[in-house]
Amino acid sequence: MKNVVVIIQARMAASRLPGKVLEQLEGRPVLAWVVARALRAEQVSEVVVATTDQPEDDVVAEFCEAEQIHHFRGSMHDVLDRYYHAAKQYKAEVVVRLTADCPFIDPAEIDRLLAVFLAADPPLDFAANRLPMHRTIPIGLDAEVCTMDALETAWQEAVEPHQREHVMPFFYENTARFNTMHLTQRPDYGHLRWTVDTRQDLDLVRQIAAHFDGRDDFSWKEILALYEKHPELAVVNEDVRHKDYREVDDRR
Repeated sequence: MKNVVVIIQARMAASRLPGKVLEQLEGRPVLAWVVARALRAEQVSEVVVATTDQPEDDVVAEFCEAEQIHHFRGSMHDVLDRYYHAAKQYKAEVVVRLTADCPFIDPAEIDRLLAVFLAADPPLDFAANRLPMHRTIPIGLDAEVCTMDALETAWQEAVEPHQREHVMPFFYENTARFNTMHLTQRPDYGHLRWTVDTRQDLDLVRQIAAHFDGRDDFSWKEILALYEKHPELAVVNEDVRHKDYREVDDRR
C-alpha cells in the first residue's frame, strides 16, 4: 500500500474571518473536526497539519502538540513550498490536499477519490473532486490528490503567485503535461456551501452540527437530508461570494 498522506493547510491569518481554524464548533475547534474526519478515511496513512512558521501560528502548533496531531511549519504565503516539505518529511508517495476550514469533509468522499486515483491505469498524476471552473459537490467537501513526483514538479516549476499560494493550480493549468482526472458528482450540489470563510459560514456550520446531537461522524448525505427538512439553512450564507482560485493574499 502506498504511503498516502493527507496534508491540511491551516493558519490563523484569514482575510475574511481571522482565527477561523480554531473557532469552536460543538465544543471543539474547526481544525479538530477536519483532522478527526480525515483520519477516518480508510485509504489514508497519515494526517498532517501544515501551518506557518509565523509567531501568530504558534497557537496552531501548540494545539497540534496538545492533541498529538502530526504537524509541520513552513512558509506563510508559499503554501506549495510548505506542502512539498511537509510531504518530504512524512515520506509521502501520494498527497491529499485539504483545508482547515472544511469541518464536514467526508472520509467516504476522500476514499472515493483515492480509490479511483490509486486504481487508475495508466496512473494518474492529479485528481480532484472539484475544479475551480466546474464544481458538482458542495463547497467544503473539496479534496485534491497528486503523486509526490507531480508535486515536486509543481514545486520546482510553478512561478505564478496563485500557483504557489493555492498549491494545485499548476495542474489545472497544465493539463497537457499531466494525466489528470475530475471526479464529478450527480446530481449536482455545487451550489451548496459548507465551508468556514465568513461569520455567516460559521453560523451555518454551527447550526448544522447542532442538529446531530454531539455526533461528528455524520456524512454529507445526512446534511443533505437535513437541508430537505430545514430549507431555511440554505439562506444563512447564500450571499457569500466564493473566492476565485487566482486570488492571492495581498498582505505580503
